Amino acid sequence: MVTSPHLRRAFPRLATLVALLCLVAMSHPAAAACEDLLPSAQASGHVARAVTADDLLKLRDIGQPDGSMFGQPSPLGISPDGRQAAFILSRADPDANRYCRALVVIKLSGAPAPRIVDRGGEMMTNSTVARGLVVGNGFPTLVTPSWSPDGRWIAYLRRDRGITQAWRARSDGSGAQPVTRSEVDVEAVAWSGDGLGLVYVALPERIAAQRRIAQEGRDGWLYDGRFAPNVAPRPLIPGSVSREAFRIDPETGQVSPASDAERSLVPMEDLSGSAIPPSAVSADGRRAWTERSDVSPLSPLRLLAIDSTGHRVACRSPRCDGGFTGLWWDREGKELRFLRREGWAKGQMGLYRWIPGTAEPQRVLLTDDVLLGCTPAGVSLLCTSENAVMPRRLVSIAPRSGHVQPVYDPNPEFASIRLGKVERLRWRNDLGLEAWGDLVLPPGYQPGTKLPMIVVQYHSDGFLRGGTGDEYPIHAFAARGFAVLSIERPAFFAEAKPGIRSYADVNAVNGKGWAERRSLLSSLVTGMNMIIARGIVDPARIGITGLSDGASTARFALINTRLFAAASISTCCIEPRSVMTYGGIGYADAMRAMGYPPVSSDDPAFWRPYSMALNAPAMDRPLLMQLADEEYLLGLETFTALREAGKPVEMYVFPGEHHIKWQPAHRRAIYERNLDWFQFWLQSRVDPDPTKAAQYQRWEAMRAQIRPAASSP
Repeated sequence: MVTSPHLRRAFPRLATLVALLCLVAMSHPAAAACEDLLPSAQASGHVARAVTADDLLKLRDIGQPDGSMFGQPSPLGISPDGRQAAFILSRADPDANRYCRALVVIKLSGAPAPRIVDRGGEMMTNSTVARGLVVGNGFPTLVTPSWSPDGRWIAYLRRDRGITQAWRARSDGSGAQPVTRSEVDVEAVAWSGDGLGLVYVALPERIAAQRRIAQEGRDGWLYDGRFAPNVAPRPLIPGSVSREAFRIDPETGQVSPASDAERSLVPMEDLSGSAIPPSAVSADGRRAWTERSDVSPLSPLRLLAIDSTGHRVACRSPRCDGGFTGLWWDREGKELRFLRREGWAKGQMGLYRWIPGTAEPQRVLLTDDVLLGCTPAGVSLLCTSENAVMPRRLVSIAPRSGHVQPVYDPNPEFASIRLGKVERLRWRNDLGLEAWGDLVLPPGYQPGTKLPMIVVQYHSDGFLRGGTGDEYPIHAFAARGFAVLSIERPAFFAEAKPGIRSYADVNAVNGKGWAERRSLLSSLVTGMNMIIARGIVDPARIGITGLSDGASTARFALINTRLFAAASISTCCIEPRSVMTYGGIGYADAMRAMGYPPVSSDDPAFWRPYSMALNAPAMDRPLLMQLADEEYLLGLETFTALREAGKPVEMYVFPGEHHIKWQPAHRRAIYERNLDWFQFWLQSRVDPDPTKAAQYQRWEAMRAQIRPAASSP
């Protein structure tokens, strides 16, 4: 089922998202584990050691960690004079199962001289509306600091003791304090036009909605479309609760309803996780914007603007054929600058200059790096930049020349960590759709050596951390002797089909005859065969992984091929009975509308290509399932069928988790178990750590189960 635009891109057949739980309070300004949130060591340039799982886990982040999150607001707040930038810096602390967080200010010329102006707060994760209900999804909330017009204060969101408030900090670092005392989370904050107050967004009606549900529970809840049993055993809050905007005086705390002009300063729609079509307004008030080229939600964006004569014009050059991720006017309002994804399967990014009304934009930069969160800073653009072997850092780009200048590296230690070689491979699947993948080889790989390989899905944008959902530590796998194929999925099967008018149409076309699953499997197999043909990989020792859409591809591959020797998945599963039951009435109705049979219909012909439960007798490849507690019910039919068939399967359930698992202790356990799992099955290696003895006893027993079956005629 598809919800917001980014989730539509990330999870084409998303069963359901999960409810947001209260997080553990983490405001400990003097906590020793957070003292190195600002790196003290400078990059030495000396390659000293191999990468570890903790190196990837503890990366300092600016913005949302996933490099495929295109079209999001910028995490960078630029001072009024354009000389400084503010951002939230975050780093996981798996020992304490929390995040170290701080509001940081840097200079944009000369040495960045980073300084912390506020330290503390909990990680914030998004909620979204799915099938009319509010559910959590685990994506980190993107916070954009807002400078006061006089540059003396910075406003931002901070979460403590399970609730998010608007805060302000002095930009010189001399103090910070909460401004709001809201009973519900503050969703956004900005300075008022006069610079004397803050405008913020909240949903106070949620308190009344929670009370109504609690009151109804006294007489028992009617089981209806408000339930998603895999999320919670109670009705969920309706997504129709309205957002309200308020103005608050930060000196007195006086709150009043925001004016229409003040409401325009803050988002009055929930855009969390959504890919926002770029737009811009010039200094003299002229608009530039992007919109879909036809009614299909998959159609490319086109670029339009008001030119200097006041007329609406469209950019009709092939260089304006979709892929837009950013749009800005120059300071005089004469020239537009835009950033777009382009090239083979949109694997590159280009920066352009265009004077509306002229024919051809001029490209000033083409890069394989991923540029996110770009925002004007003086005459330049300040962006985050990353690539397969370079974690995210800040860069300044000259829009007229395309010159890129490094500004700030939050992870200088990575200059002293040895990573393997990464090669971008490109291919077409059997439908002719463009796809690509990044082949990661172990450091010091010797040509001619055949390696075990692990496939990680399903976006490969930016720094190769752990795939979509960040559970499979790519560079750590390579450091332990694996080749890794990090896959970028091709365009939807439905994208080129006529008659698409909504995401319901997309799902129906993709689902008919399992067309999307077959397209993705074809792409996966084509990429793997390219590598096998080069003699790099042992075809008998290949593992596959995945979360959400990636997990669906993994399951489909296990059923329809014999290519994989082991698998690990992070979400599970769409099965004939459990998905219609534990997903709830709303989800079952949505699945029926997409062409799935009802739970009461015994339709093995429909389910056979996709159901691991129906195919359990043939599922002899070891399967590891590491699931969120709010999703594991959907995996029970698969797990139970495999267990009853005597097949090698193991499942872990992580408490307080969502579709994207956010807790650092859980992420570490998942990383380490995946490393152990694939080393055991593909390299026959056992970690001698005595605390893991029981784990290996279970896995040895699984191996003993497989051997007799494999040797029988």
